[in-house]
Amino acid sequence: SADGGRKILISGGGRCNVLPSELSPEQYVTASSPNTLKKMLRSWPLAQQRAFFEDVLRVELALEPESGKLFPVSNRARDVRDALVGHAREVGVDLRMQNAVTGLSRAGSGWHVHTESGPPVLASAVVIATGGLSVPQTGSDGLGLRIARALGHTIHDTYPALTPLTANPHPHAALAGVSLPVRLTAPLGRGSFTTSGGFLITHRGYSGPSVLNVSHLAVEARRRGEPQPILVQWTEVEAQAWEALLVAGGDTLVAALLRRRLPDRLADRLLEEAGVAFNRTLAQLRREERARIVELLARYPLPWTGDEGYKKAEVTGGGVALSEVDPRTTESRIQPGLYLCGEVLDAFGPIGGYNFAWAWATGRAAGLGVAAIP
Repeated sequence: SADGGRKILISGGGRCNVLPSELSPEQYVTASSPNTLKKMLRSWPLAQQRAFFEDVLRVELALEPESGKLFPVSNRARDVRDALVGHAREVGVDLRMQNAVTGLSRAGSGWHVHTESGPPVLASAVVIATGGLSVPQTGSDGLGLRIARALGHTIHDTYPALTPLTANPHPHAALAGVSLPVRLTAPLGRGSFTTSGGFLITHRGYSGPSVLNVSHLAVEARRRGEPQPILVQWTEVEAQAWEALLVAGGDTLVAALLRRRLPDRLADRLLEEAGVAFNRTLAQLRREERARIVELLARYPLPWTGDEGYKKAEVTGGGVALSEVDPRTTESRIQPGLYLCGEVLDAFGPIGGYNFAWAWATGRAAGLGVAAIP
């Protein structure tokens, strides 16, 4: 890239969701040891990360209360990117833009970094911070993962994560644009995975934070050729409470009751799917009709069939096994003098700044690791 930090520029709709306001390691997904992940994440606590942006980079952050995300007060992703690049230049970093790395090879105890133009760069240590495979037009084409694999690292299967789901045929295409907060549940082993937040019906399927956060389970199940049910609870009202509302009887129209708590178009569609006429009152509902309505409101099976893949994925699942790096420095246990940080590692978090928090924490650990080399 000509100016660096492309992923930063497109994040948070161009506003850059720098960090979450709260963070727990349990929210992250890895096929490696969750304990190692926790150690790496905790190496730079959230409060210290925030202080770095505000006090060192002079980028004021503000909380967006409804989402729990921290954005720059200016709401400009460019300010975040410029501050990071500016700080790097101030401390003496020599940035070489538009000169792609093509490979990495041993040179004695150090490395030769091969590039598109000019002789190889000789380095005593190398940090791979190339990102994953998501949004390839920003430059994340998987080079770092290919180099790590070629140098003998275990790469846990990679897959698109935090990506919209598609439906083909799309039974709700006529509802495109409808958006509301929901709760999604996906059965998982003996338990289940639950996520809450915005939900958006698109022309191609379903999106919004709640869908992105559960998408990795859909992507993985599809890869294994297994079904993955995802159940939608459309409102905060649970099944028993809906039952009570519907049983209350009276001459309120069922449609009116649903429209009070759901977008009109969605309320009407769910009634239609339940096979209940619009002019029916609560008092006229039969028991099995009530049961059908409750089921559709509280445990609606989302009719997804696929996903948007890497082109729309916010992050890449999988990556270099965490057991193969030193959690304190991110130095490779396989190749001394090689450091791996950010998205090439096998970990990702939900939407909302969690993946930046992982990138900042592991990037800092790598930088400190390299700086400590005598």
